[in-house]
Amino acid sequence: MSADNEQFYVRYYSGHTGRHGHEFLEFDFRVLGDGRSAMARYANNSNYRNDSLIRKESVDLMIKEIKRIIRESEIMKEDDAKWPQKNKDGRQELEIRMGNEHISFETAKIGSLVDVQESADPEGLRVFYYLVQDLKALVFSLIALHFKVKATPP
Repeated sequence: MSADNEQFYVRYYSGHTGRHGHEFLEFDFRVLGDGRSAMARYANNSNYRNDSLIRKESVDLMIKEIKRIIRESEIMKEDDAKWPQKNKDGRQELEIRMGNEHISFETAKIGSLVDVQESADPEGLRVFYYLVQDLKALVFSLIALHFKVKATPP
């Protein structure tokens, strides 16, 4: 197990350019400086119905959990060479740096597990798919907590 203050960075991007312009979801987590603090960033741009860009930054104490999720997924052992290439429907990117290890993936947007099963590398793409689902669920939970309205005292 590597040290808690090791270099750590993970970034996810999913987006496309269509009739509403460049629409995307992007988030990243990174350890800062000496490893005692971290930063979480989130951006969501949807021009549908004139929505505006949502951008949030906050200090995040969940880096240990994110590292655990990534390690247990074993994504660092995967290779995206046989994964579907980005296309007109968009692309997904995942970049991870943990200590001295660095990996970067790019693939087409995955609509469902059927897309995973029909790929040339269903085992590797399944690891990517489930890791991304876990990270997105965590990020959306953090964002929901960030926006939660505080109850006013009686």
